[in-house]
Amino acid sequence: MANYTESQIRQIVANVIKEVGADAKKADGYTSTSYKGRKLIGIYSDMNEAIEAADRGYRAVRAMTVEQREKIITEIRRLTREEAQIMAEIGVAETGMGRVDHKRLKHILVADKTPGTEDITSVAKTGDNGLTLIEMAPFGVVGAITPSTNPSETVICNSMGMIAAGNGVVFNPHPNAICTSNYAVDLVNRACAAMGGPEVLVCSMDKPTLESAAIMQSHPKVRLLVCTGGPGVVKAVLSSGKKAIGAGAGNPPVIVDDTADIKKAGRDIIDGCTFDNNLPCIAEKEVFAFRNIADQLIAEMKKNGAYLITKAQADQLLPIVLNEKTNKAGKTVKVVSRDCVGRDADVLLAKIGIKVGKEIRCIICETDFNHDFVQHELMMPILPIVRVDNIEQAIDLAVKAEHGNRHTAHMHSKNIDHLSAFARAVETTIFVKNAPSYAGIGFGGEGHTTFTIAGPTGEGITSAKSFTRQRRCVMADSFRII
Repeated sequence: MANYTESQIRQIVANVIKEVGADAKKADGYTSTSYKGRKLIGIYSDMNEAIEAADRGYRAVRAMTVEQREKIITEIRRLTREEAQIMAEIGVAETGMGRVDHKRLKHILVADKTPGTEDITSVAKTGDNGLTLIEMAPFGVVGAITPSTNPSETVICNSMGMIAAGNGVVFNPHPNAICTSNYAVDLVNRACAAMGGPEVLVCSMDKPTLESAAIMQSHPKVRLLVCTGGPGVVKAVLSSGKKAIGAGAGNPPVIVDDTADIKKAGRDIIDGCTFDNNLPCIAEKEVFAFRNIADQLIAEMKKNGAYLITKAQADQLLPIVLNEKTNKAGKTVKVVSRDCVGRDADVLLAKIGIKVGKEIRCIICETDFNHDFVQHELMMPILPIVRVDNIEQAIDLAVKAEHGNRHTAHMHSKNIDHLSAFARAVETTIFVKNAPSYAGIGFGGEGHTTFTIAGPTGEGITSAKSFTRQRRCVMADSFRII
């Protein structure tokens, strides 16, 4: 699997922008069941039919060798690299969120750094009473719910891990990203058939609904549920009564103390915060900066494409990006505007009458801790900065801002005591030190990638072994040769 240095990542981004342009042509000629006249494989109108097809696929792949499964995964990798641009264009065209150039990079990351069958390992234990073999077996049919923020990336990443584990898969994708998700489902099935596997191994819906999700969650042939999305759908999956893996929301804080390399921190934070316009759930969402370096940090951010708005301008932008709604209990709550999620910084600034060019990647502003920009996960390139006096205050506020999601946190510091104290206090699944947030999923950092980060259920950075169950085989009084 490929490993990328920081300079290589920057060169890749530069090459992609040069090749396709920051405002790449939108894809056309696609629906939830076809792409440019070609029927997509594995797409159904009835969830029950989709589950039955996934079950047939599971039984077929179960009869295949591990080597054959790995050939399927290798072909998925190849097609993902080859068609990354197509999926990136469809994703932006369908959802209106993110950047084509960055989505292309995310697909390459999935192709290169998602583990395959090498992640499935067996354990043997021997003693006076013989041999015990522990192997990781498939669940059968996995039911998966995927988001609109990383639709095709999540489908492909999940499929590779679930197939490596020997499962069949049925997806109920986010309704706002059906076409993108289903293109990825088709890609996986094409790869499977090309390598001698079943024609349909992973399935999806042409019109996913809450009803189809409910059928999936209650169907007896679906043995494992995997949900990547907001707190509502994760809660529903976890209350299904079945084994479930839940990847919930986050609100990742970043602390910058006065021992940090401020020039690098300013660049890294903007790079991480603006990657795909802040759609990844690991991305920096709010900054807690030591008071004595805050001005320097802001200056470095501005050198790297950030635009500093005033308090008055932030107050003007607030009701645009956070809408007031009345919930079922009759209480007024603030909800992130779908029209603003994942949009370019210049588009958001234009909403308050500020005209800038595409060189502006991020909107920054100074706020207090209680500001809504700090407390809400916006998933757009808006980054609030809170000044703090010391590490104790920084950690206290950062932990509170993370809201106990235990998802992701970041810190820029050369003080090992500060780094250790924050890591212990915040308890997040991912903790990135002195790097952009995307290093936490293997982009410029060590380790494999995933777009299903299961903090609520504890699996963490999911991979093929996350989608398996243990089986034990015991041979008493035999095969002990010592």
